[in-house]
Amino acid sequence: MKKPEMKVKPIKNGTVIDHITANKSLHVLKILGLPSEDITVTIAMNVSSKESKQKDIMKIENRELKTNELDKIALISPNATINIIRDYEIIAKNKVSFMDELESIIKCTNPKCITNTNEPIEPKFHLLKTSPILLRCHYCERLIKATDIDMQF
Repeated sequence: MKKPEMKVKPIKNGTVIDHITANKSLHVLKILGLPSEDITVTIAMNVSSKESKQKDIMKIENRELKTNELDKIALISPNATINIIRDYEIIAKNKVSFMDELESIIKCTNPKCITNTNEPIEPKFHLLKTSPILLRCHYCERLIKATDIDMQF
């Protein structure tokens, strides 16, 4: 029996985001400002998984993600894992995690919130729950659900 070939080639250096919630990889692309001319991105969508029925996987060559990018990914895909690759080897593997407070990541959905006026105030949210995600605006106390977050990306 012939050994199955890998559908996606390994990357030498960069980041692999695994266990992205199925069909959310395009949101992750938008969060990361990808694609760009100098970075190669490979996406596999609706891949079978042991942990969940389906998942997306993203390989980003020659780029390691910043903390604020990981915070945003956690809002879109709370079970994602981040693998840092150097010389074709995984040197670090971590799950995304939530901060107790999130700043400047999303906007408050309350049009009357002070963060949606001309005042120079950045949005700030407190994490109330992770499954499903529930945030509370620091300023107007509006509750933000996962579906409200999805609409912003």
